[in-house]
Amino acid sequence: MTPRVLEILKQLMAFDTVSSQSNLALIHYVRDLLLTKGIESLIVQDESGKKANLFASTGPKEQPGVLLSGHTDVVPAAGQAWTFPAFAATVQDGRIYGRGSCDMKGFIALAIDAMLDAADHNLTRPLQLALSHDEEIGCVGVRRLLDVLHLAPVRPFLCLIGEPTNMQFVLGHKGKGSYRTYCRGLEAHSSLAPRSVNAIHVACDFIAALRESQRQLQQHGAQDHDYDVPYSTVHVGQIVGGKALNIVPNLCTLDFEVRNLPADDLDQFLDQMRERAEVIVREAQKLSSVAAIEIETLNVYPGLETHPTVEAVSFLKQFAAPDVGTSKVSFGTEGGLFKQRLDVPVVVCGPGSIEQAHKPDEFIEISQMDAGAHFLQGLLGSLKA
Repeated sequence: MTPRVLEILKQLMAFDTVSSQSNLALIHYVRDLLLTKGIESLIVQDESGKKANLFASTGPKEQPGVLLSGHTDVVPAAGQAWTFPAFAATVQDGRIYGRGSCDMKGFIALAIDAMLDAADHNLTRPLQLALSHDEEIGCVGVRRLLDVLHLAPVRPFLCLIGEPTNMQFVLGHKGKGSYRTYCRGLEAHSSLAPRSVNAIHVACDFIAALRESQRQLQQHGAQDHDYDVPYSTVHVGQIVGGKALNIVPNLCTLDFEVRNLPADDLDQFLDQMRERAEVIVREAQKLSSVAAIEIETLNVYPGLETHPTVEAVSFLKQFAAPDVGTSKVSFGTEGGLFKQRLDVPVVVCGPGSIEQAHKPDEFIEISQMDAGAHFLQGLLGSLKA
């Protein structure tokens, strides 16, 4: 890892870009740094004007480029037992500690460094950089950038998402749908509970239906044994209901998610759950017509499926270590959105381990940064005229 890469990484990690905060200072830093080599950036802001995506390109504009992509936001450090400063890069014992070191500012530092190098050469293809906001809360921010890139006359040749994979090639991941369900009942004194509709009980019936759907997905849904969990999963993560023990509650809210294999359709799943909800409601309405179940979609992003024989994979393998493998992961990335909106082959590969992400004392091994730098140097070398 060169001194320039380390300096860039230190600067990136000093910005508190937790998803609840603005990332504009980081975006402006990257824009100004690229400008020192004459690389102009397109800044795409969100509706609030407090966050932004960045796209930059160097090389021949008429050719499909190699796009390096990363998200600038990080998860919170508050409430975790950190022994190192969270928003600073601490180099110790062959590691770089700090929030975002592996997820994923380490890769972004390497990608920026490659862009700066690329500006000094004539290229046969452009080298491009895409930075997004709000990936950690459901791949939200990149969508507005993709709306712009979708209109470009030339699409990328490939997209490399630098999430931490220990420099292994990830060619697939599950999609995700997040939903909020409002279960409504009829308030009453608890001594008269059998005459009313308990919203928590309605929610329990709906959760039972979700668990049954999980059983069916496990037994009859799509299967892909390249994943640790080879089928789509259903999970209830939060439930809120009731005001006092002696009041039959009239509202219970629960949040659930589905992490689906690309072969399983989320819309079809949701239609099935709404049908099951109707059965529950019809039974509850025998006591009161106010009984209801309403399902609201909070966020959806698609899965990723890149075939190992596509040209983009063969191209990138030239620069990888001889023992690099391919795999699929259950966690999501922006890769599915790049594939969906731009119809571009996507490979997820970056330095660091997902095992270190989101934890106190998050770190990235310097050896992983070196491996990432070697990979990108090889990639850049192949683009030189």
